[in-house]
Amino acid sequence: MSLGHTSRSSSLIWMLAALIAIGPLAVDAYLPAMPDMARDLNTSIHHVEFSLSFFLIAFGLGQLIGGPLSDQFGRRTTISWGLAMFSLGSLLAIFTPSIEILWLARLLQALGGGLGVVNTMGVIRDLYSGKESTRALSRVISIMMAAPLLAPFLGSGLLLISNWRSIFVFLLAYALLLLLVLLRALPETRRASAKSVEQGFHPFKRYGSVMRHPMALGYLFSTAFSQAGMFAFITGAALIYMEYYGASAQVFPILFGMNILTLMLFNRVNLWLLNHREPITILRGGQALQLTIGALLAACFAIFDLPLYAVVAGIMLFIGLHGLIMSNGISSAVDYFPESAATASALMTASGFMIGALAGGLVGLLGDGSPLPTLVVMACCPLLGILLRRLCHAFARPHHLAPETQEEATNSNR
Repeated sequence: MSLGHTSRSSSLIWMLAALIAIGPLAVDAYLPAMPDMARDLNTSIHHVEFSLSFFLIAFGLGQLIGGPLSDQFGRRTTISWGLAMFSLGSLLAIFTPSIEILWLARLLQALGGGLGVVNTMGVIRDLYSGKESTRALSRVISIMMAAPLLAPFLGSGLLLISNWRSIFVFLLAYALLLLLVLLRALPETRRASAKSVEQGFHPFKRYGSVMRHPMALGYLFSTAFSQAGMFAFITGAALIYMEYYGASAQVFPILFGMNILTLMLFNRVNLWLLNHREPITILRGGQALQLTIGALLAACFAIFDLPLYAVVAGIMLFIGLHGLIMSNGISSAVDYFPESAATASALMTASGFMIGALAGGLVGLLGDGSPLPTLVVMACCPLLGILLRRLCHAFARPHHLAPETQEEATNSNR
């Protein structure tokens, strides 16, 4: 590999990481400002919290819409539309006079963000395949993980020097700068094939082809339920760390951030493992370990009422193992759809948001004031992911298998 090619590849990875980071930045940066926003907009903090729920739902919807658009009209075009819409939503949030307008602003931000972010996997699949695709996605995720780690501190810092609207000024500036950089430096990687042009724009047909593919569907369940385990933790994190164990508001971000650091570490481990193992082998191992850690954590807490440090350590391992599952699952599934890479990626990531929302709701429904319901739901998520993957892959026929993965996929239900 030439030095010039290596430099271009590195620049591409950083650009894609900056694009995908727009989601965590838009979610986490304004969390510390919620009480101030409620007071300024003369509403309750619960109404401000609704803006987060609206954002998550619309972010998934934006990806579902953006996937087929990207596959049909190109990556650069769809990214431009998405970042322009995100910028418009940010501008509206800066000058919002009421909570209702804030909800609308967050919807616009989320739809635009989803529309842009879904192109990340599309670009990667356009340029890479197999292990190289998994390596590229893992590198993107490793860099992107700095966003959820730093975003709460960024929001708190902006609140010290200004008010909550400055957070949306930052998001507006970030989106506009990113748009300029990508338009200048990101090439159009999608190449319209004769088959794609002939088929035209049929998003439901594209999604149907993914849903009818048992190998891809097995990977979808693997990644979606791994994400659901993370959302279950995020939903119950404040109760576990602050209410049950009494951690302060200053300590909570540190405990929460430790999970992000572990996830970054496991993404690096995944890159090393890809030099020695196939993606499906790493994914299976990650799921098995995540199930083991989750089950042991829930069982030990139920029996021994574990101290805080033990729960923190167990959750760090559980969340970290997501790094062995996500990139391997998505890249393995998308490999089957070279002409609909963004569509397949959109369906997988949006499924994670939707199943994650159900897992978070179940945590709230079963809540009894202790960490046990959260830990049980977390443990059940990898179990369901493994069972559904094995069931789907058991029904796979030879023509469903990609040539380079037939041997590994034959054993994927072990």
